[in-house]
Order: sequence, then C-alpha cells, then structure tokens
Amino acid sequence: MQAILLAGGLGTRLRTVVSDRPKPMALIEGKPFMEYVVHELSRYGIRDIVFAVGYKGSMVEEYFGDGSAYGIKASYAYEEELLGTAGAIKNAGKHIHEDWLFVLNADTFYQLDYRRMLKLRDEKNLDFALVLRRVPDVSRYGRAVLVQDMLVEFNEKTTEPVPGTINGGVYLMHKKLLEEIPAGKVSLENEMIPRWLDRKKSGYRLGGMVNDGYFIDIGVPEDYFRFQEDVRKGVVVW
Repeated sequence: MQAILLAGGLGTRLRTVVSDRPKPMALIEGKPFMEYVVHELSRYGIRDIVFAVGYKGSMVEEYFGDGSAYGIKASYAYEEELLGTAGAIKNAGKHIHEDWLFVLNADTFYQLDYRRMLKLRDEKNLDFALVLRRVPDVSRYGRAVLVQDMLVEFNEKTTEPVPGTINGGVYLMHKKLLEEIPAGKVSLENEMIPRWLDRKKSGYRLGGMVNDGYFIDIGVPEDYFRFQEDVRKGVVVW
C-alpha cells in the first residue's frame, strides 16, 4: 500500500534544539525521527511512501534515497510554498497510483494496527477513515466524536475541560477525494474534513476508530526529549 508522509512544516517551535534540519529529521538515538515512522508503516506492509517535503526537503531525499536501504519505495513531492495539510496531499497526488492511501503527519509517532483501519473501511463502506485518541481534556484541542464507528463531530470546540477523543492525525482515504481539494493552501483538518463530513452535500461516508497505542508529537522540545528517553528505555520497540 501507499502512504503520504506530511513533512513540509517549518517546525519553528523545535528550532531551539533542532535548527539544522526539518523537524521530522530530528535525530533520535542516531536515526531521524521519521525513520521510526517509516519502520512502523513497513511493519504493516505499507512500503510505497511519498514524502511531502518543503523546508530543507532535499535532506529527506538525501537520507532515504529510493528507499531500498529501508525496505520501501520512496518518492518525493516538493512544495514551492506552504500548502497546508490538504494542499500537500493534493500536491503529492501525482505519485499516487493506487485507489487507497494512508496519510500521516511525519512529526508524530503513533503505534496502531493499520489492518484495523482497512477492516473498518470494508465493514462500513467508508470513503475516509481516521484514528482518534483519548485525552483527559478535549478543550485543549477540539473534539472528534464517533457513533457506531461513523464520524459525527470533528474539531468541535468546547470550553469544558472534559475527557473525550480528538484527531490522532492518521488517515485512510480514497484517491478520488484528492480531486475535491482546491489548488493552493488548504487545511485538511479545518476545511476538507468538515466539508466531507456534511454527507448530504458531499455524499461521502467518514468513519474512524479509537486507538490507545503509544503516541507522541515532537513539535516541542520537551516531547522531543521524551521520545529520545522512551526509545532508550525500550518503551518504543524498534
């Protein structure tokens, strides 16, 4: 299967500790963070990977090359300007030749069984599936809600500090959805998913699953250092 890894962000919050490379290439025990993400995908047979790159993107291509050294097939979609998450997906679409693709943020590491998403897609006849994770306070993020595995709320803001589920940043989508994304800078989370969620207008079926596996986003220094420590301790199994 194919996957797009979104690696085009500037990573400004991490610049105080990682200034010479894109955030997903930050070194963790001698390996770029994104290599851990790639390894996790490869474990589940997702080995045709499109790197959607921007800031210092050539460093990603120089490291992974054609992907053969890492057991994958690698291709690269460069952004001339920041395109947002959906814009980056559309830009990478020229490398997508299968009907279905996974999409992940390259600066997050999330352990899950990708086969569950494929099974859910088939059971619910979905066009788009995403992974949600549980948090103690949804007011910090924006709530996402499933009812019988179907997505009914997404990025809903609340001021109540209550537990719930939020977007985990892992998606499975049909290639036809790429045609719906306008040209230019477009957000998947703030524009496209809410648009597709209106089933009466879009005709699309969106669903998802909750996953409690290990999750980390290395967007801030403390989480970057925590992931390093978790790798050293064996919390993250290589």
